[in-house]
Amino acid sequence: MPAPQKQLQVLEPEAKAFYCTTLSVFKKANLDVLVGGAYAFARYTGIERHTKDLDVFVRERDFERTLAALAAAGYQTEVPFPHWLGKAHCGEYFVDVIYSSGNGIARMDDDWFQHAISDKVFDLPVRLCPAEEMMWSKAFIQERERYDGADVAHLLRARAEQIDWQRLLRRFGANWRVLLSHLVLFGFIYPTDSHRLPGWVMQELMRRLEASCSAPTSGPQICRGTVLSRQQYLIDVNDWGYHDARGLSDNPMTEGEIMTWTAGIAHDGSPDP
Repeated sequence: MPAPQKQLQVLEPEAKAFYCTTLSVFKKANLDVLVGGAYAFARYTGIERHTKDLDVFVRERDFERTLAALAAAGYQTEVPFPHWLGKAHCGEYFVDVIYSSGNGIARMDDDWFQHAISDKVFDLPVRLCPAEEMMWSKAFIQERERYDGADVAHLLRARAEQIDWQRLLRRFGANWRVLLSHLVLFGFIYPTDSHRLPGWVMQELMRRLEASCSAPTSGPQICRGTVLSRQQYLIDVNDWGYHDARGLSDNPMTEGEIMTWTAGIAHDGSPDP
């Protein structure tokens, strides 16, 4: 991984103690976790965000065990969204324990760990979420109050030559239009850097777009906007007769999970993937 443009500034002692204590809990419990969020983003892009939280990513099978280890260490734990997120509070600081995404798409699997980047936090060894998986999860965050498109653009700017494009295409799968939209915007945002995106990737995605535009459509009306925003497309599925894409076979959120995630709009505090 190339050196970041600048290092994180020194945090206040309380924040440093929080990070170090939390990471030591994971080590003592022999938990396999990846660090994501603002810390990983800063390492990849050089863009710093000082927050009072730590985002860690785990496999689903380790989700409850991770929260239990934090609870045993004195953290106050809760699971506001059982289909992807738990929280552990330590005074004014907190840990987000993540094994999927709010829309059910960016689920943790072994590839996250296989391609993780080794690094250190305050001289403690950690592994960072891969840049490709960060882009995959961030690409779908397009809420009214939060849009992570700038994060995707900055990751592309920082990592275009190092990205595993084949794996990124596989990650997006049938949702390739979302990836294409970010790549097109990258060329708009950074016109003098657009050549850094592989031509074959753009050609492949444009080929898919052309083929899909000429193919006949049939079947029920589907709104996939709900995988981008849990709020802004509710009128489509509640009033206009569209089927919610989150409940389809290729993105199997249960009705209960969708209801819980929608109810959380009033108390939004989503972590930073």
